[in-house]
Amino acid sequence: MELIRCTAADAAEVEAFLREVDLTVTGLDAPAVRLWVERDTDGRIVGSTGYELSGDGQHALIRSVAVIPEGRLAGRGRELATWALERAAEEGATTAWLFSRRSGGFWQSLGFAAADRAELARVLAETYQVRTFVETGQLAREVAWARELSA
Repeated sequence: MELIRCTAADAAEVEAFLREVDLTVTGLDAPAVRLWVERDTDGRIVGSTGYELSGDGQHALIRSVAVIPEGRLAGRGRELATWALERAAEEGATTAWLFSRRSGGFWQSLGFAAADRAELARVLAETYQVRTFVETGQLAREVAWARELSA
């Protein structure tokens, strides 16, 4: 798996990809968002993964883990999610959090458990996605998940 760190030049294409797979596109260009994509031999985005760190670096909000529909059920999502979790831990995060209303089973298979949405919003309050969810009222509709990370 070769992942390429996204730059401003990738923004429109990454946003289109994430819209296709029905994931949040808010704040992809925020400085604190770390985002990578995987491309096929034709240069098309076939997967993505990323996260935002809390101000103290202890918490990571996992974001944008996605695989094209024809690539699902082959373990690619697991690899992309694991990659982001490992990078976040390398940066010093000790807890990973995420929002997911539809993919709870997938995240549970990676060690996540249902978490307190308000606690997520508290420890990751300065992240772009949480700020946006609070401001728009979307936070009340989200389902939070968390797991500990090991270095």
